[in-house]
Amino acid sequence: MLAELSLKTFIDKIISNDPVPGGGSVSALNGAMAASLAAMVANLTAGRKKYAEVDELMRTLATQLENTAGKLLADVDRDSDAYNRVFAAFKMPKETDEEKAARSEAIQRETKYAAQVPMEVARAVHGILPQIATVAQKGNSNAVTDACVAMMCARTAVLGALLNVKINLSSIKDEDFVKAMAEEAARLEIDTIEQEKNLLLYAKENHGL
Repeated sequence: MLAELSLKTFIDKIISNDPVPGGGSVSALNGAMAASLAAMVANLTAGRKKYAEVDELMRTLATQLENTAGKLLADVDRDSDAYNRVFAAFKMPKETDEEKAARSEAIQRETKYAAQVPMEVARAVHGILPQIATVAQKGNSNAVTDACVAMMCARTAVLGALLNVKINLSSIKDEDFVKAMAEEAARLEIDTIEQEKNLLLYAKENHGL
């Protein structure tokens, strides 16, 4: 399990000539770190008299963000598994017509899965962008930079995951599937960039960052 490796071992695996873990797994990890950092800010806010008015909100956000971080950490392995499934499909025998048909079907099926996994990552991380903005704007002001880093990690996670969606879509023959995924990817990309821009502008105008 990649998610259970030490940081050094994980980094060494990325450096190696093995194609996994690659950009998809790293994108999922960026998402997990974004959620974790935002949860930390919420936890640094909860229980403090100065932020009593948002105490319940921060406790709720901390729990939600921690849960999302756990799911995204699992996606680190899911993405690498998706790549391995595509690779295995390409290695299927192709001597007879039946084998060729089975191989082609498997390649299409597994490539769809390889597009769906990073799309799920992108959706999950995009879903916590408002939560990150909330902890940045209403949470402990001493940790606003941590919230901003969370947002930047989240942006990288979404856009990185979407790149993996797009590269897989280029090999999929199901036009309706490709169209729907491409349109959703475009929406997520635009909105993610906008939300990051808005938070960094807030940090600059209100905290001089």
